[in-house]
Amino acid sequence: MTGPVVPPEALDLGEVELEVRPVRIRWVAWVLAIFLFAFFGTGALLVFVESSGFTFRPADQVAMVVLGTILAGGALLFTRPRLRAGPGGVEVRATILTRRVPWSEVVAVSFPDGAQFARLDLPDDEYLTISALQAVDRGHAARGVSALRKLHAQYH
Repeated sequence: MTGPVVPPEALDLGEVELEVRPVRIRWVAWVLAIFLFAFFGTGALLVFVESSGFTFRPADQVAMVVLGTILAGGALLFTRPRLRAGPGGVEVRATILTRRVPWSEVVAVSFPDGAQFARLDLPDDEYLTISALQAVDRGHAARGVSALRKLHAQYH
């Protein structure tokens, strides 16, 4: 990118006209998080069986529940991706990082054949992956890309 990276708090999007979140990965992440927490919670209850040959203490049980909570929280990070767009630009939030890009820096909105995610094409052959628009969401992703392209045409 030729210009400086814009910190998320420095660019005002204006009134948000488009907000898109993935569908399927959010369901999968919630199911996985519930499964992990239940698995480790059940394991914490079942390790107290005397015939197991090991000596488990209450601290071990607490550690199993804490581990299940941490793993479930890690799975829930996949519910974070979001795309927001307004007159000032585009905000792309992935599992951890958030980037805001002004419309003047966006060359195109693309969804290459065979790609898992849509992307914002930036100057100098760079791009920003939009993890909120995933190929597995099919129609939902297609509508999101179409709406984002309309906003790009309107504000670029």
